[in-house]
Amino acid sequence: MKTTPFTDIHIALGAKMHEFAGFNMPIEYSGIKEEHMNVVENVGVFDVSHMGEFWVKGPKALEFLQKVSSNDASKLAIGQIQYTCFPTDKGGIMDDFLLYRYEEDKYMMVPNAANVDKDWAWCQKHNTMGAELENGSDKIAQLAVQGPKASAAMQKLTDVNLSEIPYYTFKVGTFAGCPNVILSNTGYTGCGGFELYFYPEYAQTIWNKLFEAGKEFGIAPAGLGARDTLRLEMCFCLYGNDIDEQHSTLESGLGWITKLVSGKEAMVGREILEDQKANGLSRKLVAFELIDKGVPRQHYEIANEAGEIIGEVTSGTMSPVLKKGIGMGYVKKEFSAVGTNIKIMVRGRGLAAEVVKGPFRK
Repeated sequence: MKTTPFTDIHIALGAKMHEFAGFNMPIEYSGIKEEHMNVVENVGVFDVSHMGEFWVKGPKALEFLQKVSSNDASKLAIGQIQYTCFPTDKGGIMDDFLLYRYEEDKYMMVPNAANVDKDWAWCQKHNTMGAELENGSDKIAQLAVQGPKASAAMQKLTDVNLSEIPYYTFKVGTFAGCPNVILSNTGYTGCGGFELYFYPEYAQTIWNKLFEAGKEFGIAPAGLGARDTLRLEMCFCLYGNDIDEQHSTLESGLGWITKLVSGKEAMVGREILEDQKANGLSRKLVAFELIDKGVPRQHYEIANEAGEIIGEVTSGTMSPVLKKGIGMGYVKKEFSAVGTNIKIMVRGRGLAAEVVKGPFRK
């Protein structure tokens, strides 16, 4: 398995380790629920160094991005970030990623760890205009410092005024004495905080100084288990569960990152997405809460009140904050309205549930 610059630290701390996207990653330390609540109430640190980073540079960079990205990259100012995805030729989702406008003609794409090789091949295939592409995934480490007290802990380690970095923007500065750190006001938890990008040789210094600075704020490491329950409470999609090549951005509730505008005529899959927009959808991704006691899991069938199968659960868990079963899943469009009563099939038994408006944690 691959390792991150923090793997030895996770093992030394007694983390429960497991393979994820080819990496030896921490799933939990003290327990998923405890780590989840510490991020909600204090500050937690996630090692996300397994994520990919692609640089797109040169005068053809924007033309390339407008072709492969569903969102409108021309709207990005320097220092801004955009959530977007790679649409496939058939209108599905190759992957979702963050797009950073680093300089005038320099962008950074951050795709999912499990899809780095696939995404890199896709970018090379569609780089017909000659943009400068560089796969920097092995040269960048990343920590997600998340929670309502994250900024206070981090501010002790940088002269960059973190309060002047709005949501989905970033600055580059010195952090914990280490230069050229990207301080990004983003995250996958809905709890506030930042994501830090830096050279791997600074990893141990940043980790140690961060945990020393965060002691008074209840800082603690968190694993991928809590990362998953936190993102689900916010209805953030997970690639391979809620979004994939078989579902389009429109079906997935991601119409807001699907810009079929002038200047994006060459966008991959545009014709199919235009057709879906014009003729309507047959299925939609919805959020639901269980009324009966139980825990929904991926691939459980979803039925209507008459017991007819109308869809499938894509993500589900017991919410540590709401203390009830929550999930997301695709259903036939006629059952997608908020307030619709549905049933989650668990071992042949239908548990009562209701379609709700996300996120679960307000």
